Amino acid sequence: MAKAIMIQGTMSNAGKSLLAAGLCRIFKQDGYKVAPFKSQNMALNSFITDEGLEMGRAQVMQAEAAGIAPSVKMNPILLKPTNDTGSQVIVNGEVMGTMSARDYFAYKKKLMPKVMEAYNSLAEEYDIIVIEGAGSPAEINLKQEDIVNMGMAKAAGAPVLLVGDIDRGGVFAQLIGTVMLLEEEERQMVKGLIINKFRGDKTILDPGVAQLEERAGIPVVGVAPYLNIQVEDEDSLTDRFEGNQQVDLVDIAVIRLPRISNFTDFNPFESIPGVSLRYVKHVSELKNPDMIILPGTKNTMEDLLWMRQNGLESAILKEAAKGKIIFGVCGGYQMLGETLSDPHHVEAGGKIQGMGLLAMDTIFEEEKTRTRVHGTFCNVEGPLSGLEGIELEGYEIHMGESVLKDGVHAVTAIKDHVTGAQKQEGACQDNVYGTYVHGVFDKEKVAEKIVESIGLAKGLDVSGMTGVDFAEFKETQYDLLADGLRAHLDMKRIYEILEEGV
Repeated sequence: MAKAIMIQGTMSNAGKSLLAAGLCRIFKQDGYKVAPFKSQNMALNSFITDEGLEMGRAQVMQAEAAGIAPSVKMNPILLKPTNDTGSQVIVNGEVMGTMSARDYFAYKKKLMPKVMEAYNSLAEEYDIIVIEGAGSPAEINLKQEDIVNMGMAKAAGAPVLLVGDIDRGGVFAQLIGTVMLLEEEERQMVKGLIINKFRGDKTILDPGVAQLEERAGIPVVGVAPYLNIQVEDEDSLTDRFEGNQQVDLVDIAVIRLPRISNFTDFNPFESIPGVSLRYVKHVSELKNPDMIILPGTKNTMEDLLWMRQNGLESAILKEAAKGKIIFGVCGGYQMLGETLSDPHHVEAGGKIQGMGLLAMDTIFEEEKTRTRVHGTFCNVEGPLSGLEGIELEGYEIHMGESVLKDGVHAVTAIKDHVTGAQKQEGACQDNVYGTYVHGVFDKEKVAEKIVESIGLAKGLDVSGMTGVDFAEFKETQYDLLADGLRAHLDMKRIYEILEEGV
């Protein structure tokens, strides 16, 4: 069986996912077969495997760092929030149902056998498992039924590295307070502390580190720097949303919907020189973009009503009338149609008017479409006609089906990896485009051709505005992450912790 080590944090967004990915890369570089694992993930950023199963993107990112194909075994439980008090519960890649937070809290212990079945299957196949916790292990109101922090560490017999985020302040209180709130048995499992996201002169920090070790009785195994690594973020706590609002030569605005999902779809544009990718949630932030993207969402109808109420829908319609490119992906694509109907109460139920930019109607079905696809753009008209014939690949994950009317036609010809079926999907009407395919911009030529088309229309010199192969780019980022952590973590001690276990 594999040896295991677990990364837990003092809070959400302490950097657990990135540190786990970095350790996966380091162990891979050192010649080990390594896999990531997180028993329960809560995120709207999900991914579809080759088998058509759904999992959290954080473990996909970690699997990439480990150099292996992602599997739902790495994330057996995925919670996708539908509102403030409930989530869709996905077990081993398939939807089990929707539960309130209280109902799920009472039920989740029953899922532990499935969690351990997934974990043990990985442990038989790999040398090392890097386990990621969730939130904080010191949530005293949740500890009794825990299956993702200390409960998982005990089940796997995994020593724990506890991570605190110095960038948000109070890191010594974070770490010491967390340790103090653990039971004695749990404290004994914490074998090392990590201070994460440090910027500045470490010698100024050293006296605090010495006191931290003395008070906690646990060694500090590293002070990791704030690393500007471009890998995929897990959820809406991403720093990307608060990023630069400066407008570059080609300006792309992504509408920051309240329930935005799979915003990693747009990361490829960030690597193209001269392109600004801005996340916008108010009309005043929209400015004068060359292209507006409506992203995926966990609740299409409510997020459309949100845009309608805050004036963004009206502003987008005005930009569309000016000839600006409007591009919708998944839920954003559904919004662009004429009507959205929910007869089975998949979302809120009922029927509402869409934005009316595409002649189509969407009906929400009870069964979720989950598959990977590949193909080409076809029948592309308007300002993005240069996409014609360019290859694309990605995955579909949606509850609705859209029916096109006269005047609009499909914009992609793709093959379903799960069923093998060939089909045409998406829509194109004048300067408005939409598709159900997540990852549609990942292929180098797709994002590059879109930017080139916009640039040429504006009379810009686009010769230097080229993209990169996103898969190759991510590989360089994982290596940079590993190099940064090796330089600041005590890897000798971490290997000893791994060998000693609990």
